[in-house]
Amino acid sequence: MTQPTTAAHENAPTSADKSAKSAEERGSSRRPGPRRGWDVRTLSLLGVLAVLVAVGGITAPDEFLATSNLQLVLTQASVIGVVTVGMTFVITSGGIDLSVGAIVALASVWATTVATQEFGFAGILFTALIVGVGCGLVNGLLIAYGRMVPFIATLAMLASARGLALQITDGSTQIVSVASVLDLGARDSYVLGIPPLVLIFAAVTVVGWLVLNRTTFGRRTVAVGGNAEAARLAGIDVRRQRLYLYLLSGLCCGIAAFMLIVLAGSGQNTNGNLYELDAIAAAIIGGTLLSGGRGTIVGSVLGVLVFTTITNIFALNNLETAVQQIAKGAIIVAAVLVQRRSPHGDT
Repeated sequence: MTQPTTAAHENAPTSADKSAKSAEERGSSRRPGPRRGWDVRTLSLLGVLAVLVAVGGITAPDEFLATSNLQLVLTQASVIGVVTVGMTFVITSGGIDLSVGAIVALASVWATTVATQEFGFAGILFTALIVGVGCGLVNGLLIAYGRMVPFIATLAMLASARGLALQITDGSTQIVSVASVLDLGARDSYVLGIPPLVLIFAAVTVVGWLVLNRTTFGRRTVAVGGNAEAARLAGIDVRRQRLYLYLLSGLCCGIAAFMLIVLAGSGQNTNGNLYELDAIAAAIIGGTLLSGGRGTIVGSVLGVLVFTTITNIFALNNLETAVQQIAKGAIIVAAVLVQRRSPHGDT
């Protein structure tokens, strides 16, 4: 007689799921509907990207539309794209991470020291990942349990990581001599014409999308960003969630650092310069609210592709960097205005 009741309980949502959903509902009154608003933002970015591709095809048809150039654009987008995925989670939770570029630099130089390279491919990969996660752990502890403002904590990490990276390299470039690492960047390693770094970026993007949109962790992230107090009252451990998010951001930086090592064949203390600004800008124009409570991995990826395509077009046409920066700024403003004018826009 009690079996139907037991089965019902087994199929019922867990208390954690209920808490996350409840907190998300309480903190999401200012967020747009998930479908229509998302479509407007995505279509807007796709339209911008299509226009840029058309401009590139018209101004430099032979170079821009060449397979090798398209592979280059995707490869360059992959490194900053992985960082942007982690940044999207952090911003969705209402936080910010200004240290991502410096963490990429520190992880890349620490992973390319002579001592590390003695352990081969595994040693370089492990070091890059563990340094990234370690920096994320420090950020997370300072913010979640030390109650520091994310802006200040990550700014301190930015300065510290850059300084440590400079100290390790003494200002010189550390050349990678491990053949198995360098082979990943060679054309012979392409899979059906797709560079391995692009495949890594695609995998990180898919996993990031699934985690943000299909798991309790993602719902908790949105809930904390929408209304941290409501999330706490619903039973979510807000401090632990924030710690996990900065660990995730650090992990993405470690992955990006390894990808940069493969791409450049070296480690430098100048790696990752201004990555924090590019990642934040890509996430924002993609539709992630800077105030938290809403995030989109697809939009962030499109934002990265837009910026990378702009850079490529300007380089092919030998245009000044200053004009390029102005164009990026104009696109950021236009994207935000489109979001505000969308049926559910509320940025």
